[in-house]
Amino acid sequence: MKIEGSVALVSGGASGRGEATVRALVAKGAKAVIVDLAEDKGEALAAELGAGVVFRKTNVHDAGEVQAAVDAARALGTLRIAVSCAGVGWAARTLKRDGTPHPLDLFQQIIDVNLVGTFNVLRLATSAMSAADAVDGERGVVINTASIAAYDGQIGQAAYAASKGGVVGMTLPVARDLAKVGVRVCTIAPGTFATPMLATLPEEVRQALAAGLPNPSRLGDPAEFAALVCSIAENGYLNGEVVRLDGALRMPPK
Repeated sequence: MKIEGSVALVSGGASGRGEATVRALVAKGAKAVIVDLAEDKGEALAAELGAGVVFRKTNVHDAGEVQAAVDAARALGTLRIAVSCAGVGWAARTLKRDGTPHPLDLFQQIIDVNLVGTFNVLRLATSAMSAADAVDGERGVVINTASIAAYDGQIGQAAYAASKGGVVGMTLPVARDLAKVGVRVCTIAPGTFATPMLATLPEEVRQALAAGLPNPSRLGDPAEFAALVCSIAENGYLNGEVVRLDGALRMPPK
């Protein structure tokens, strides 16, 4: 997939790994639609990057709002790249010490955003891609974001790990579903990255997380995530695969 001249839609694109992805794709000549709920950050990033980049305030779980974002992408040109970075995560044990069960609405909310929202973006973006002219037999590429929690979920991560495990699990069947229309699907499973979510943690906690990484012993840079997005987009033989991007980290129970 040639990034230059393509249109990309990036959910969660106003900050963290999503922002880095938007910047990397635009630097390579793509136009972009930033999809996020953070209106101030999204509008500021679109204004900074200039013509060919727009922001659409979007709840990824809402079919109408995502369709409007896809329509905005098509208005810019040919939508060929969709990257899902939007996600949420809270920690809660299955049972508290006093026997109180995990709140069901919290579990549902995390599934709705991380898994259903990812699929919602995927299904609507690929519908638009399927109508595009094929270039070298390819019409588009979708890159989803899971987490190493899909494999190494920690105590308190039942909902988060389940949501990301679902993203991992649908990667291959969706890639097979979309083979006939020439759309590839891959997933990145990142480890601990220097994102706004981690920035809220105390510095000593951040240092402890970095020290626990085998090599390199530091938090991941969102630009490294973005570089992998670009590599997947440009490598036409990479399909149906989940790539761990984690510095060889395997998460302990807690």
